[in-house]
Amino acid sequence: MCGIVGAVAKRSVKNFLIEGLKKLEYRGYDSAGVAFISKTAGNSYEILRDRCLGRVSVLESSVAEKSLDGCIGIAHTRWATHGKPSVVNAHPHMSGTIAMVHNGIIENYAELKSMLIKHGYIFTSETDTEVFVHLVNYYRKQSCGLLEALQQAIKQVKGAYGTAIIDSAEPDSMVVARCGSPLVIGLGQN
Repeated sequence: MCGIVGAVAKRSVKNFLIEGLKKLEYRGYDSAGVAFISKTAGNSYEILRDRCLGRVSVLESSVAEKSLDGCIGIAHTRWATHGKPSVVNAHPHMSGTIAMVHNGIIENYAELKSMLIKHGYIFTSETDTEVFVHLVNYYRKQSCGLLEALQQAIKQVKGAYGTAIIDSAEPDSMVVARCGSPLVIGLGQN
């Protein structure tokens, strides 16, 4: 079963995300990943992502080795439903400046994928999540913000899901949505 953790703070969220994934390990998974919004040397923003097969401890070591970090991030443990266990199929998935983690099944992903291919989107994974993030990006490119793009995308998807999305073009926020899947949001001091 998949697990999602996300955080927005005024300090590093790396340890929070990794510890959150460790608390979800009992649910079973085949891969794990994390994405952070990070400020570049030129004062713009980018998404830094890492994914791996196997245990969260492998991801933790890789993130530390690569010095990945940020004040906004999303993390995921995956139990394969669409596509075999592999690094390419692990979450977060990206499209342009957007990264997404997703739990659930998009029932009409094949139909949506065909539409997106016609609009020039290229797919590297076998997952329905990559379809979902490309769909959000498709609407994002129509001069709307991330929230509106997600609202447009969820009008198109059929299925049950929970998702968390970050966009380096909107580096101070995270957008979440759910349909038939639980989603818990907590608020803290910083």
